[in-house]
Amino acid sequence: MSAELNTDKLAKIFKALGHPTRVKIVEHLLKYNSCICGEIVDIFPFSQSTISQHLKLLKDSGIVYGEIEGPKTCYCVDNNVLNEFKKYVSHLGV
Repeated sequence: MSAELNTDKLAKIFKALGHPTRVKIVEHLLKYNSCICGEIVDIFPFSQSTISQHLKLLKDSGIVYGEIEGPKTCYCVDNNVLNEFKKYVSHLGV
């Protein structure tokens, strides 16, 4: 990832964070500061397919990435992307 996010990448991140469930997924991943596998589905009152759709948008934005571990995919926050996004947002008010 480059040191600076381009507008297309920023738009994908804003879209990914534009839904309360996706924000909560990111918060949950940050809280545990590690890769989380199947329990993401267990903490939300939604079907596996709904959570998978949310995770796909988060992955497409680059904020979250998935690592395959056997039959499961474990999800983590990409701190580099998140930090670049936070830096961009902090400059919006200047």
